[in-house]
Amino acid sequence: MTVAITKIDTLVVGAGQAGVAMSEHLSKQGVPHLVLERSRIAERWRTGRWDSLVANGPAWHDRFPGLEFDDVPADGFAPKERVADYFEAYARKFNAPIRTGVDVTSVVRNIGRPGFTVHTSEGVIEANRVVAATGPFQKPVIPGIAPKNTVLHQIHSADYRNPGQLPAGAVLVVGAGSSGVQIADELQRSGRQVYLSVGAHDRPPRAYRNRDFCWWLGVLGEWDQAAMKPGREHVTIAVSGAHGGKTIDFRELAQQGMTLVGLTHAFNGTVATFQPNLVENLARGDENYLTLLDAADAYIERNGLDLPLEPEARRVFPDAECIKQPILELDLAQAGITSIIWATGFAVDYSWLQVDAFDAAGKPQHQRGVSSEAGIYFLGLPWQSRRGSSFIWGVWHDAKYVADHIAIQRQYLEYREAAPVGRQSPVSA
Repeated sequence: MTVAITKIDTLVVGAGQAGVAMSEHLSKQGVPHLVLERSRIAERWRTGRWDSLVANGPAWHDRFPGLEFDDVPADGFAPKERVADYFEAYARKFNAPIRTGVDVTSVVRNIGRPGFTVHTSEGVIEANRVVAATGPFQKPVIPGIAPKNTVLHQIHSADYRNPGQLPAGAVLVVGAGSSGVQIADELQRSGRQVYLSVGAHDRPPRAYRNRDFCWWLGVLGEWDQAAMKPGREHVTIAVSGAHGGKTIDFRELAQQGMTLVGLTHAFNGTVATFQPNLVENLARGDENYLTLLDAADAYIERNGLDLPLEPEARRVFPDAECIKQPILELDLAQAGITSIIWATGFAVDYSWLQVDAFDAAGKPQHQRGVSSEAGIYFLGLPWQSRRGSSFIWGVWHDAKYVADHIAIQRQYLEYREAAPVGRQSPVSA
């Protein structure tokens, strides 16, 4: 029996914020395309995050240019379900050709003819181009140092939903980026004793002198940084829109009863050891925070802006005992710790993309999303073109660049050799 093969110019894999943005720009360019999504549009916003999560940026910032949040204040932070609804509404706005419930299992380059053969859970597709818009949060990573015993309840932050899902007892949260610190704060507010393992981090103010940090990074040109500074590859950012938005201050959390420890080093049975770098990590986070305040103050003075002073922003909380005398070794059982939450990030999974577009470490080789493998594109990667690429508005602009590149390539392929002088073109005959 002959199996019907769908043919399309450009296939987009993934219908999260990257896939929806890509579809909009391809539509504007008149590029025939199809978007495949294994679940629902923006599914990770619904089921891949904890219950109380809100966007880390204000509603005026964390959106696409073509649609505002009509039920969230401009300076408010949209709940995760509302963010997912937003992307569904955005896709309807331009009738995006999205098929949900379709899993892509392999993409291979055709031999002796253009394009790629794509195998899916609903048949075969042939596409001239493929855009991998699956984003960076594909495979939760739990490091190999995790204890192997079954006594402790261990989950990744991707599987955390709320304090009620954890067994009674104290909790160790490993990782103090946005996810880790927000989860640790929620657990502490629920009455849990929390230990938070703090590594290298940036700690911007949530807002300063009546402007959100997203605004400050914009006017100071920080979002447009084209490359990460050397040595900053493993530095996370601690910022939150929870509870109306508040600056993350680890010293304040410690004063409220949270126990801070340094970077988690190893486990021996129920005994955890931590690196002696807590004070150093906090100091560097403070330096990052104060540097942004200084830059903001200088910008205000230079431009003559009338923004209120905020001396409280430079208040320093006194060091709690866990900072004065950092814990280097902790018996989890004696401390009453029954759960570990690994807020240790994600890895990409492009096993389905069987093309020559990756380096020896399996990372995509690309220039602003245009792959080293002709016809393959990436979208939604951190630092894809700039620091802002990982934000909602950033992926929209990256999608425009990729769509423009696809449109240009299509124009080249439309070239037809001119008829020789003196001979009539068959087209005009």
